[in-house]
Amino acid sequence: MAETGTGKAGKKFIGKGTLFVISAPSGAGKTTLCQKLLKNMPGLRLSVSYTTRQPRKGEANDVDYTFVGKRKFMGMIERGEFAEWAAVHGNLYGTSVKRLKKLTAEGYDIILDIDTHGAMQLKSNYENAVYIFILPPSIDALEKRLVNRKTDSEDTIAGRLDNAKTEIASYKDYDYIIINDRIDKAYRELESIIIAAKLRTGNADHNWIKNLTN
Repeated sequence: MAETGTGKAGKKFIGKGTLFVISAPSGAGKTTLCQKLLKNMPGLRLSVSYTTRQPRKGEANDVDYTFVGKRKFMGMIERGEFAEWAAVHGNLYGTSVKRLKKLTAEGYDIILDIDTHGAMQLKSNYENAVYIFILPPSIDALEKRLVNRKTDSEDTIAGRLDNAKTEIASYKDYDYIIINDRIDKAYRELESIIIAAKLRTGNADHNWIKNLTN
């Protein structure tokens, strides 16, 4: 799970789950990078967001997102069930408090794949989370990716590009930035951030270290 390593003398790092909040403009490759992380790092779990948008081809309910109607989503807001929620491109997205608590209690590290508005809501309550922003190499490259995806109309793509410029302006609110010009390079950088964060002093088993000198 969240444990980085063990030795014959005992645990070296305790099982504290870390939140990794990852944001990016639509089309920057965030979802691909997160899926690669989840495949290669078994101690990570994705916090599956709730959304009111329709599933895209190949998406599965409760795997990619939990797809719900607007009425149910609004009821969850009223009951305070979201750690953050936001309206993005006309649809609602939210992170379940219950799901975060469950994964954290099980000792897993958590990836939160959310937009900049949601990330800033989380930052006020989860200061120890690691905030990572994925940038495209250029706006032209971003547009090409959105067009090649063939899931959106021209008007929707234009709206996503306008929104991307606003989102990119928020990069200074994050701890790290990664430019996704090559997916393999971007992945190595993202993986390095995850590993480094898990090796922070605060995650160490201090009793084990103390026993080294006894």
